[in-house]
Amino acid sequence: MTSRSEVVTVSIPGTREDALEQLQGGTFSSIPVVKETDDGEEFRGLVTREALIERPDEDQLALLVNEVPTVTSDATLVDVARLARETGGSRVPVVDDARLVGIVTVTDIVRALANDELAGADAIVGDLATREVNTTYRGTPLTVGQAELDYAEVPYAVVLDEDGDPEGMLTEVDIIEVARVEEGEENTGESIADEDDDWKWEGIKATGNRYMPTRNVELPAEPVARFMTEDLVTVTRKRTVKDAARLLISNDIEQLPLMTADDLVGIVRDTDLLAAVVADE
Repeated sequence: MTSRSEVVTVSIPGTREDALEQLQGGTFSSIPVVKETDDGEEFRGLVTREALIERPDEDQLALLVNEVPTVTSDATLVDVARLARETGGSRVPVVDDARLVGIVTVTDIVRALANDELAGADAIVGDLATREVNTTYRGTPLTVGQAELDYAEVPYAVVLDEDGDPEGMLTEVDIIEVARVEEGEENTGESIADEDDDWKWEGIKATGNRYMPTRNVELPAEPVARFMTEDLVTVTRKRTVKDAARLLISNDIEQLPLMTADDLVGIVRDTDLLAAVVADE
C-alpha cells in the first residue's frame, strides 16, 4: 500500500476547490478526506472526480464526501481485490481505529499481476474483457462527451474516426484537467435548447421569471479529439492477464481496447483483471 505519509489528502473544513486542485495535479481518481479531532486525525471518506463534476453547486467539501468500504492493515491483496470488485472502487482506504494508515489501489494489484506475484496472472485476458464498449465520435464536443461518460457510468470512451475505427481514448482524467467552475445566473423563465444546435440535448421548459445564482462546471465545447490520448494501446484476446497488466502499468492507463484484427470487440479495464485474482476464492 501507499503509506499515510505519502497519501495526498484534503481536510474538513474545506472546499471543492481544495479537492479539485489535488485531482487536477495528480493521476488518481479520488482523494481521501480527513478531519482533525481532539483524538487525532479521523478518516471520513473519499471525494471522487465524478462528485466534483456531477455536483457543481456544492462547495462544501464535507457534503461531497462519499463513505466507502475500507480494509484494515492486516488485509491481503486478494482481500482488497475482492472488495474492489464488489464495490467498483479503484482506491481502497486502509483504516485502523478510524485512522487512515494507507491506500491500496487497483493499480497496486495490477502491478502485482504484472510482476507475476498473484495467482491469476496466466489467465487469458479475452475471457475477462467487457464486451460492451463505450465510444464517442472524434468531432463530439467535450461537453457532450462528458455527458456520454456520465450516462454510460464508465470513466472512458474509445474515440472513433470518420470510418468508425478507434483512434484515441477520452477519460475522466482528460476532462477534469480542463474543468473549471464558473459562477453565474440562471433565468428560471422559459428556456428551450437552440434548434440550430446539432449537439443540443432535449430542451426543458421552465416556469417563472426569476434569476438565481448558479455554479456550473465549465468545459471547452471543442471536439474530444483535441483532448483525447492519441497513442491508443490495444490488446488481443489471447494475451495473458500478466501481459495486459504490463501494458497498463508501462503506459500509465486504466483500460485497453480489445482488438481482433482491425475490429474493436471489447475493452479490458484494470478492474476486469481483478476477476482473475479472486477466481479461485
